[in-house]
Order: sequence, then C-alpha cells, then structure tokens
Amino acid sequence: MASGSDRNPIIIGGLPSQVPDFDPEETQEWLDSLDAAVDERGRERARYLMLRLIERAREKRVAVPEMRSTDYINTIATKDEPFFPGDEEIERKVLNATRWNAAVMVSRAQRPGIGVGGHIATFASSASLYDVGFNHFFRGKDDGRGGDQIFFQGHASPGIYARAFLLDRLSEAQLDGFRQEQSKAGHALSSYPHPRSMPDFWEFPTVSMGLGPLGAIYQARMNRYMEARGIADTSDSHVWAYLGDGEMDEPESLGQLSIAAREGLDNLTFVVNCNLQRLDGPVRGNGKIIQELESQFRGAGWNVIKLVWDRTWDPLLAQDRTGILVNKLNTTPDGQFQTYATETGAYIRDHFFGDDPRLREMVKDMSDDQILHLGRGGHDHRKVYAAYAAAKAHKGQPTVILAQTVKGWTLGPNFEGRNATHQMKKLTADDLKRFRDRLHIPIADKQLEDGNPPYYHPGRDSEEIQYMHDRRKGLGGYVPTRVVRAKPLPLPDEKAYATAKKGSGQQSIATTMAFVRVLKDLMRDKEIGKRFVLIAPDEYRTFGMDAFFPSAKIYNPLGQQYESVDRELLLAYKESPTGQMLHDGISEAGCTASLIAAGSAYATHGEPLIPVYVFYSMFGFQRTGDQFWQMADQLSRGFVLGATAGRTTLTGEGLQHADGHSQLLASTNPACVSYDPAFGYEIAHIVQDGLRRMYGEESEDVFYYLTVYNEPIQHPAEPADVDVEGILKGVHRYRAGEKGQIPAQILASGVAVPWAVEAQRILADEWNVKADVWSATSWNELRREAVEVERHNLLHPEEEQRVPYVTRKLSGSEGPFVAVSDWMRSVPDQIARWVPGAYQSLGADGFGFADTRGAARRYFHIDAQSIVLAVLTELAKEGRIDRAALKTALDRYELLDVAAAGPGPAGGDA
Repeated sequence: MASGSDRNPIIIGGLPSQVPDFDPEETQEWLDSLDAAVDERGRERARYLMLRLIERAREKRVAVPEMRSTDYINTIATKDEPFFPGDEEIERKVLNATRWNAAVMVSRAQRPGIGVGGHIATFASSASLYDVGFNHFFRGKDDGRGGDQIFFQGHASPGIYARAFLLDRLSEAQLDGFRQEQSKAGHALSSYPHPRSMPDFWEFPTVSMGLGPLGAIYQARMNRYMEARGIADTSDSHVWAYLGDGEMDEPESLGQLSIAAREGLDNLTFVVNCNLQRLDGPVRGNGKIIQELESQFRGAGWNVIKLVWDRTWDPLLAQDRTGILVNKLNTTPDGQFQTYATETGAYIRDHFFGDDPRLREMVKDMSDDQILHLGRGGHDHRKVYAAYAAAKAHKGQPTVILAQTVKGWTLGPNFEGRNATHQMKKLTADDLKRFRDRLHIPIADKQLEDGNPPYYHPGRDSEEIQYMHDRRKGLGGYVPTRVVRAKPLPLPDEKAYATAKKGSGQQSIATTMAFVRVLKDLMRDKEIGKRFVLIAPDEYRTFGMDAFFPSAKIYNPLGQQYESVDRELLLAYKESPTGQMLHDGISEAGCTASLIAAGSAYATHGEPLIPVYVFYSMFGFQRTGDQFWQMADQLSRGFVLGATAGRTTLTGEGLQHADGHSQLLASTNPACVSYDPAFGYEIAHIVQDGLRRMYGEESEDVFYYLTVYNEPIQHPAEPADVDVEGILKGVHRYRAGEKGQIPAQILASGVAVPWAVEAQRILADEWNVKADVWSATSWNELRREAVEVERHNLLHPEEEQRVPYVTRKLSGSEGPFVAVSDWMRSVPDQIARWVPGAYQSLGADGFGFADTRGAARRYFHIDAQSIVLAVLTELAKEGRIDRAALKTALDRYELLDVAAAGPGPAGGDA
C-alpha cells in the first residue's frame, strides 16, 4: 500500500503560474523541441510525444498535472494484458446457459395470469462483467471470514438467479416464483437484491439507484476501520460495486468519491456498465459518458481503467499510425454509437469509416459482417479479466472500471440498443429462436412455440457445470451468500444504567446529554465497549460528545499529522488510525452509509458492531429516508439519535431546522423501533432493551430511533415503582394528579412532558381539575401494536378478541384525554381510535420559524396554558364545567397574543 503522503497529497497537480524560471534558456530549448515536433510531424505526433512524457514523468514520480480524460480506447494496452487463466470456451457455454435462463425466467414471469415482469436487458449487457468475477475474482465465505462484498446492480438480478440455478443453489420452481413472494411463498425470488426477503442469499440491497455506490464506498471504509481497530481481519476482503452509467447521475453515486480516494481505499472497485442508455434513452446522446465519468473519477483521485473495445479492434488500432481512428472514436457521440449497435455492417462502414479515405482504407479487407462484430470491451472475457486483475493489483487508490457494453446484448435486433429495451419483458417465439441460435442452446423449435419456453441445464455432471463448481470452490464458496456467524453479545448488567436512573439532581440537562451519559458508561464495559461505533456529521460538540475525543478518538487512517488548534483544551480534537469515532463531515448520506455498514457487520464479517448515529433530527428521515429503508432491507442494527428534535426547541435556526415530523416518517419504516423519551431513566430502559433485542440471545433485525432534545430540564430519579413495561410499550403514568376533583388525562411525549406537568399544576390550582400526566414514550409503537391486534382479530373471528395495549393501559382512567407533543398532530393522532374516551391532540403543525421557545409554543398552542385550555374545552363538551370558563381561560392566559407568552426556557445545544 502506498504511504500516507502518497495517498493524500496536498497538491495533486498544477501549472507553475508564479514559479520563477531559473534557467530560461533550457526552458526555451524544450519549447522549441515541441514546436519542431508540431511543425515537422504534425499535431497528433506531438500530442503522442507529450502523452509519453507525462507517462514517463509519473513513472519517475514527478508531480505533473493529472489528465482528466484520455483517448476513447482501452487503458490497458494489448501487450500489457495478463495471461487469461480460464477455459474461455467452457466459460462461454456457461455464460450462454446463464443468459438463456435469465431471459426465459423474466419472459415466463410475464405469462398470462401472472404478468409481474422483470428486466432482461441490463443483465444481457453486463453478463460477461459478472461471469469473469464469478469465475476468477469474487471470494466466498467458506473460510469463516467475510469474503468479498459485492454490490450487484439491482436490475441484473435475473442473471444472478440464473447462475445460481445452474449451480443447484436455486430450483426451477424458484425461478418460476420470480416476483411472486407471497403467492409462491417457500419457493419464490425477490425482484431485486433484497436481503430481508432472501436473508441467506443477498447481502446488499442496491436497486434504489445511487445507494449502491454510496454503500460500497462506506463498506470498504468499514472494512478498513474494523481491521484498524482489531475487530476483524478484513485484509482479504474486496468490495465490488456494479453500477449503471445512467445511475451515475444520482448525486449519491458520485457525491462521496473523495473519501474513498482520501483514505486510499484500494480494497474497492467500481464496475460501471456503460451501455450508453438510461431506462428509455441515451445517457449522453450528444456527449460521451465514459469520458465524462473518467474526468470526474480522476478529478476525485481514483484510478480509472477504461474498457471500451473488445479484441477485434486491436488490429485496427495497431494500424492507426496517424491517430485518425482514435480521433474518430474520440469525436463520435454516444447517441451515434447506440445507433451503430442497431445497424448493419454496411451502415457502419458508410457512416463511421466512410467519411475519411484513410479510415475506409483500414477496413477495405473486412467484410460487412466483420465490421458489424467489432465489439464493445465489456463483452470480452479476456479484456474484462485484464481490467479486474489491474484493479486488484493497484495500490493506494480505489479503482473504477468504465466498461462499454450494448444494452440487450445477444437478445436480438428487437432488443439490442433499443430505447425501449429496459421496459421489454417478453420474448416472442421468433425472438427466442434467434436468441437460442446465437447462444447454441439445444432446444427444439416446438418447445419454443408451445407455451412457456423451457429453462436449460446442461446436466449436473457436465463439464461446464463441474467447471463452475470448481471455480467457486477455489475462490472460497458460492456468491452471493449471506451468513450470520456472530454470537450474541454479553450484555452489561444494571450498573451500567445506574447514573441515568438517578436523575440529574439540581442540574438541568437535555435528553441528548442524558443519552450521552448512558453511552459513556456503556463504552466503559469490558465486553462490548469497543464495539460501539460513534457516527456524527460534523456535530459532535453540538451533541455534547466531545467528551469522547480524548479517549475514543476520531478515526483517521492517516492519524493526526498536525497540531490541533485546541490542543491545550481538555477535550481537544484527537484523530487516530485506531479511533472509534467516525467523523464523516457534513454528509448525512455518508454517515448513514457508515451506520448501515457498521450495523450489518454481524453478518458481513461475523463481528457485531453497535453503531450510534447522532444527527440533527430534521436531516435524518427527511434527508436520507431512502437509506433508512436500505438499512431495514440490509437487516442492519444500531441506534439512531435524532437530536435537536421537535419543532420549537431549535427555533433560532428557522424553518428548515424545525423538525415536527420525523417521528411520523419513522413510523413508516417497519424495521424502525422509535421512541420520544422525556427523561434519562426512560432512555436507560429503552437503550437496555434495544441492546437485548438487537444483540442478545434472540436478536431481531430492527434498529432504534430515539428523538432527543437540546432543551435543559431537571431529570427526576427513577421511581421505585417504575413501569418498565409501559416505558417500552409506549406509555406509562408519570405523575398522578393530587389536587382537584374533576378528572382528566394528559398524554405528552419528549420535551412536552414538563409542559404537561405545569398544566397539571395550573388545572389543579385554578380550575379544580385533577389531571394525570402520562409519558407517551412511543406513539409509533403504541399504534404498531394496536394495528397488529386488529389484524389478528380480523383474521381470527372465532377467537377471543384481543385488546390493544394502549386501550388496556388507559382504561379506567377518568375524564377526557388531551395529547400534546412538539410534533405535528398526526404523530399523537396515530393512537386516537384506540384511546378509551374523548381525545384531542395539540401539535406543531405548519412550518417552523425563528423566535423564542415560548413564542413558538404559544403560536402553535402547545404550551402549558394551551394544554389547560384544551383540557377545559373537553371537560366543557362533557358538561363537567361551564363553557364560559373557556373564554375566561383564553383571556387570562392571553393565548391569542404570542408575545404574552414570554421567552420560555433558553440555552443548551446538548
């Protein structure tokens, strides 16, 4: 591996604009030489000489400006290609059988009465790219380690299934169950790579475009992190990400390239299938996507390997002494190359070679058929092998392979290169016959004309199938395979949570700090302390986590090669190659990718990690919600902390920082167990239960989302009769009413619980109302349990009907129910139908804004005085008080005057 200074140069390249010339005569001699080359041999020859000089300068480690793009030809010269160790004829037969079965599986899934479809063309274009990997590079897990991590392009899944069928990993019945996960339960296949649907097969969900490349970068980084910290030996693991050229337009695809280069992740290879087409048109009709991507990756510091042309172009390029052919390749736009893929050899002769006599001369001895079969590099096993071998051998940088292919390759003239190819799911009998003939599949015409086309298997004892098994055995097992070898973690005892359960005494702290105190004690645990992975987007100090800097330190593979500006402080910024904290900069997407990689390490490498990701709550489920679905699909586990939660606790920041809805968004994710705790002792029990559920003896594939606040309050000690079940299920009685005679109930969550307590006091002192205050730790979990109860009752009418927990818990409580939180009303409204009594909710609906907390809460009518009015309103409806009291309360508390509320509590980031 390259040294740190080589991997992370401060200056990559540049022109000497202000550097003095100490030998102008020598400089002029060099310039004169260049002028002479141009004048005597032409610009193309001079260009060639300059390129060779740059190449030699790099060999001599002379810092010269990077070339952002190179000619539209293969990076690896024919003379530099390594020996191909496989049997190309056998591999061709294997690939032909795979191609056939992939297309037939999708075509059969489109049969009448089913019609679930699928995608044929993506795998058809990338089949050789996968086949070379399967036969020669992808490492399995049979040695007990993690093997390689492969992010398969989602739309290529039929080809991966088809290959698994040939290896007897999947049955014919399963292929026929493609996209019929419930109706063919037990022998069905998911549409795309979905680990949650097929937890023994797929490892990484990738079909939400852009998340595959992002996840791959952070998986490669997580591999290095785990090895640096001595948690797992990942030295033999390589991360491969198979991507589409159209997919690279997603901002997530390219947005984090720099971290891979900055940290020298040479354990990472992107393979971009450049078939020049998006879903229904060219990626860059007037441009060249390979050239564009080359510039972007080179600029980000990646090693770029272009795999543009197959071996049939080698003799032509060898003749190109003037550079006319290379120039033609450089200047032909992608839209035209897409057209060439659909046209005849005569058309290509006339339109590509025909406009220059020197080009026509180069192909004068070639037939139209030979010209037609001048192919793309991504379909040539030997060229693909050379690119992969070079990528694996390269040190100090991640590598991207830009492989040109034809979408729908081998599927016939109705599919190849057509704009509609992505949506075409059914092959006609004529299509099938042409396809069969091209692949040399021994199936009779009659079998293609009568009903569904058959699958093809050459036989378990055939030479090609044995070859496949032997290759996988030599590479350590079958891929893809997801294996869970991790053992349950020994969990801390009650002592680890004692500090949080004692409360904060006279000190006021935010719930964010209450969580950090729990985390600090857990990280001291000898058994699991080292397994915590702290993740934050540039906000550790905001969240009160700078206390971890001196001990846990921030992970940086280069260490800290500078003197920190705050080095004299007790909590100075500390970086280390073995650091425990991931400080991913201002990138929630990068942080969430780290969270997913760490949270699935129990399966990927058999070593559980406990990620704790802390962020501004507004920029979690709202900004990276798709990644949280990816996390659920990947069966990742861990803790997600939405700090600075609520619509009125961060009011100085304004509209976009005011989160009143992330709990609602979290409720849509079935794997997310979400809580909105008010006090430290609630947090302690929730975290303890989360560790048990995710890392204990009967681990579950869930993750925990806790919303915590930046508003300091005094945290009470845990009561002797603490209702742990209520805390975990979603609601417990925090404080019973002591004064007053008219009963009422107030349900509150998070930062709203102190407002409810204040309302309880006012109601008792001024209105003779005896209100109980309930802490609703999870509106979402209450609803989820109630929905499941109703589902059970619907499907089991003959059994005794169950009652939702929230109904049972609140039954017997007198008076109306008023719910309040710092969320929009939809959050507490989730439980309305199951509350046993009149129910009204208060919430912060609408946009947030910058003002004091007091003014904001009065504006949204969620402060203590507004709660009082809401309770009185419900009591008036029941005839328990005179309605005239409502106007009295409205005027007494000046509820229509935002300024009358006062500023309210202030201070506190964490």
